[in-house]
Amino acid sequence: MEIDELNPDVLAVKPSALRAFDHEISEDPDMVKLTLGEPDFNVPEHIKQAAIDSINADQSHYPYYWGIQELREAASTYYRDKFGYQYSADQIVCTVGATEGLAATFKTLFHPGDGVLIPAPAYPVYKALAVINHLVPIMVDTTGTGCILTPQEVTDTIAAHSDVKIKGVVITDPSNPTGVAYSKEQLSALVPVFRDHQIWIISDEIYGELTYGVKHYSLSQWLPEQTIIINGLSKSHAMTGWRIGFVFGPAGVIDQIAKAHQFQVTTPTSIVQYAAVEALTHGQNDAAAMRKVYEQRCKYLTDSLTKLGMSYVEPKGAFYVFAKIPKACHQESFAFARQLARTYHVGLMPGTPFGDPQALRISYASSNENLHVAVDALTKELTRVGALVK
Repeated sequence: MEIDELNPDVLAVKPSALRAFDHEISEDPDMVKLTLGEPDFNVPEHIKQAAIDSINADQSHYPYYWGIQELREAASTYYRDKFGYQYSADQIVCTVGATEGLAATFKTLFHPGDGVLIPAPAYPVYKALAVINHLVPIMVDTTGTGCILTPQEVTDTIAAHSDVKIKGVVITDPSNPTGVAYSKEQLSALVPVFRDHQIWIISDEIYGELTYGVKHYSLSQWLPEQTIIINGLSKSHAMTGWRIGFVFGPAGVIDQIAKAHQFQVTTPTSIVQYAAVEALTHGQNDAAAMRKVYEQRCKYLTDSLTKLGMSYVEPKGAFYVFAKIPKACHQESFAFARQLARTYHVGLMPGTPFGDPQALRISYASSNENLHVAVDALTKELTRVGALVK
């Protein structure tokens, strides 16, 4: 059998450029990496102990495919108290990380050929999921509006794609890669256009607990009947490798998403689910200490970039700064990032996979020491090419 005889939708999707670049530079043992969205904190001890206790209690059998009842009830209470979500346990599906939740949601909501609006810069997985499900990803450039999707941009994009039935939009709040966070007013302004055009909202709120000086809101507050929320414990509790996420949705629709989830993965690991119960019932403040450190790092990094004359979108959440490469460098993002990696052993993520070949995503989910090394490398490189603005 030939490769070109395989599913063309799968063939059309390239492997993650983010992971590929990170793997490429990881061959250097001296590399200081500010690439992936990987918290440098460890999982809180009480959560680890809950996992150990679960093993010792032989809680290793198949859980219900929606997720164990205790976990869904805990998620219902936790996110109601945190963000005002109004979902019962029967409106929550526990998934293998937020990404699997996204995959099940994309698979369920749309018909082949439907259009999905993706505000750019954007995390590449959204476009990949659209392509692999035979949808039409429509990238909406939001750089002119501070990387915040506006009602006018939605209206203009719908008008410009009159040949496509636009049925969905992805809102990532706070954003990866830019770190922007929507205000209550910015979200509520989108409600009429989404309601009028009957657009499904996929609200990726995985960074919702990591905001700085602003409150996190959810579009489900205004349009619960059209909103599917994606969340999880990877960022809030530093549990990236544990792979536990949640999908929240209206009754009836969530039942269908649960089926798509079931036939892809069956259910998340039982031990992780019991540990997640502990995270949600006794770890309500676990993110607070992390958030304080991230905010301090964010200020150091943005202040340093300002001194270097590098422009960026002001981050209000997550743990990234999306900074422009000075024009005087005359390099697109992959070339510039490889130059930094080769010469200074510093890894920053190229902006091209997010939709901007003249930008870099810098993760500050790393130590202060590593951030200082990265800033020093940028200073030396900009000085070398005569691009340092003083």
